Amino acid sequence: MILDALFFLIQAGLTLFFWAILIAAVLSLLIGFNVLDTRNRLVWTISDFFYRVTEPAMRPVRNRLPNLGGIDISPLIVMLLVQAAMLLVGAVRSYMIEFGLYF
Repeated sequence: MILDALFFLIQAGLTLFFWAILIAAVLSLLIGFNVLDTRNRLVWTISDFFYRVTEPAMRPVRNRLPNLGGIDISPLIVMLLVQAAMLLVGAVRSYMIEFGLYF
């Protein structure tokens, strides 16, 4: 029962982080194309929140990527890494069930 809660929290956290990266990327595009104006306090607050949540994971990826001009593919790479982590957590859980380590 404790491991159920632990695996649920890990999966939920990874899922929320996946959606935060997606929302941050869409907000960045909308701000970049002047659809949203950052002088609006609500828009600035929301975009700043998602920037602060996702930037620690995306900065190392951006530093390792070559310069692609104005294209930033770091959200895509981080989202793929989060999906891989979700698959890994599911595999660990199934192996623990299979070998009787899951209580």
